[in-house]
Amino acid sequence: MSRAVVLLSGGLDSTTCLSVALAKGYEVYPLSFDYGQRHKKELDCVKQVVKYYKIKSHKFIRIDNVGGSALTDSNIDVPEYKGLPNIPVTYVPARNIIFLSYAVGYAEAMDADAIYIGVNAIDYSGYPDCRPEFIEAFEKMIKVGTKRGVNGRPIKIETPLLNLSKAEIIKLACENKAPLHLTTSCYKGGDKACGVCDSCVLRLKGFKDAGIEDPIEYLE
Repeated sequence: MSRAVVLLSGGLDSTTCLSVALAKGYEVYPLSFDYGQRHKKELDCVKQVVKYYKIKSHKFIRIDNVGGSALTDSNIDVPEYKGLPNIPVTYVPARNIIFLSYAVGYAEAMDADAIYIGVNAIDYSGYPDCRPEFIEAFEKMIKVGTKRGVNGRPIKIETPLLNLSKAEIIKLACENKAPLHLTTSCYKGGDKACGVCDSCVLRLKGFKDAGIEDPIEYLE
């Protein structure tokens, strides 16, 4: 059975990615990060998702808070949704570069063929490290910077959600019976989702467009 490392945050997109990797028949190795995010609830959610799927090997990595983002700096407020700017204050500097670098090392050590990541080029909130150009550049780096790469067996970055709308992602998750009731998307990290941050608004719109009821609780 082929192996895949899955970057798993406890959110809707990464949980859908996990469901896709499982549906493809991969032996999955979820990789999660505590990077000082204010929405700590996602760390509890990710544990519940792993437990739901009865996955035995789940790696948690704690890294220093790099700051510079509303998600990692308590002095920067999480804004309410007012349309998406080019790059919002919720962008975490180089987050996916850091996450994928860890994932590549882990995948090579585990002799995994693929890394699954839930980046999206449609509802991507303006984050530069969620674009196809970024993924293509990172795969080029893997080919020249890893033993597997120079030996002609580069690790593939799988992005099954890249060109899907949020509604399409939700429908895919439901087809795979992914436990969306165990996920969170809220940037504020309360017991109930705020319903007004960028991530909550995009999630709610996605469920509405999909004609499916969101199973998590909201303040509003």
